[in-house]
Amino acid sequence: MRIDRAVVALTGRLEVTGDVPDPLRGRPLLMAANHIGNLDPVVLIAACSRRRIAPRLLATGGLFDTPVLGWVLRRSRHVRADRGKATAGEALAKVVEALREDQRPVLMYPEGRISLEPGLWPERGKTGVARMALASQAPVVPVSQWGAHEAMCYGMLRVESARDLWILFASWLRAIRRRPTLKVHFGAPVDLSDLSADRPGDAVRARDRIMRAITDGLVPLRAGEPDVPDHDDPTRPVSDKRSPWRP
Repeated sequence: MRIDRAVVALTGRLEVTGDVPDPLRGRPLLMAANHIGNLDPVVLIAACSRRRIAPRLLATGGLFDTPVLGWVLRRSRHVRADRGKATAGEALAKVVEALREDQRPVLMYPEGRISLEPGLWPERGKTGVARMALASQAPVVPVSQWGAHEAMCYGMLRVESARDLWILFASWLRAIRRRPTLKVHFGAPVDLSDLSADRPGDAVRARDRIMRAITDGLVPLRAGEPDVPDHDDPTRPVSDKRSPWRP
């Protein structure tokens, strides 16, 4: 986390608002954030550090297989999720087990990928976080962020060569010169008390509440950019689907 804070301090100006209520500290907790760029996990961890929180990330399995980063993720007890494989459903059980074994919060992205929405608003999202919350009965704190998309470009769908890595690294060097403002807001816990893991449709209802809470926190962070981001990233593919949560 010290290295993480140093990278963020070098990259831009971190602004953190909101907090996690004291009664939720030291107990199982899920944190759900919008996903806007390759560097935003680093920004989120630095923001959590500002609020005296040491979260574990729910990260894609490929990261755990890399030589150095994978070792760090395993040693830090982050949680693995294998996307697009038969074991993807095991992520739910892994998170519930992780919350029982370790009281540190688990931070995850309901969207499952960097948003490809034209205005970079949150995509519809999946029900995974909602199902984890209902199964574990852990509170969900929505985390909204803006600015990290300026710190590193989207790049390629898959890094396959040194050139692909250089494109990402070069965009980060340019961001260091610009020093973008990296904004993170911790919202009020999402009320899911009337929903159940066993009742059909409740996972979708919980997902909708979580995504709306993330979007509500995002609106003031990007008040000057209500439609599309001012920062243009030509490497980010854009979907033709608009966010259902867009204000």
